[in-house]
Amino acid sequence: MRENGRLGPIEWANAGRPLPGENTSGDRKIAVALDDAAVFGVIDGLGHGPAAASAAMRAVDAVQRASGERLEVLIQLCHRVLAGTRGVAMTLARVDFEARTLTWTGVGNVRANLVSKDATGVRIRSSARLAAGIVGYRIPEIRPAQVVSLRVGDLIVLASDGIAEDHLDHIDFAASATVIADHILTKHAKETDDAMVLTARHRGAST
Repeated sequence: MRENGRLGPIEWANAGRPLPGENTSGDRKIAVALDDAAVFGVIDGLGHGPAAASAAMRAVDAVQRASGERLEVLIQLCHRVLAGTRGVAMTLARVDFEARTLTWTGVGNVRANLVSKDATGVRIRSSARLAAGIVGYRIPEIRPAQVVSLRVGDLIVLASDGIAEDHLDHIDFAASATVIADHILTKHAKETDDAMVLTARHRGAST
């Protein structure tokens, strides 16, 4: 489960795999182009196996069909369409190219960090505020999504809970999004769960 590409100035990649011994993963990625923006996300179906994958794919489809909506609306939409499923944890991030802003929000435990390089090494500039709950079962009132500035070179990392919490330690910040995603999956995927990481790097001018 490895893909990569470029949306405007954003170079992105994802790397994932199912729970060892299984063929289907309940962790899925989103990378959708809009007119002057892109929406990224990681969705983690509860548990693992086909039922988790079915819930995650239903959420992916809902986000892709309505990707121009506000992130809060997308989560509420997923909550409705996932009724009766296992439910999911999900975090969504929208990058607006011209404004150079990152807007993000999530429900559950898909962690999201904005990472930059500074004189002392790699620094977490911001982390998405995540609400407790299960999309499709019970979610809180969704607060307005957090908006932070995005600078050329910044790296966005979204990771399901199948990736260990220390996954940002020792990354090669100079590497491509693809290399970083592969490194995180290889070094930090847990043996007890599906795993998915998505990386997105602001590269400056669009191509």
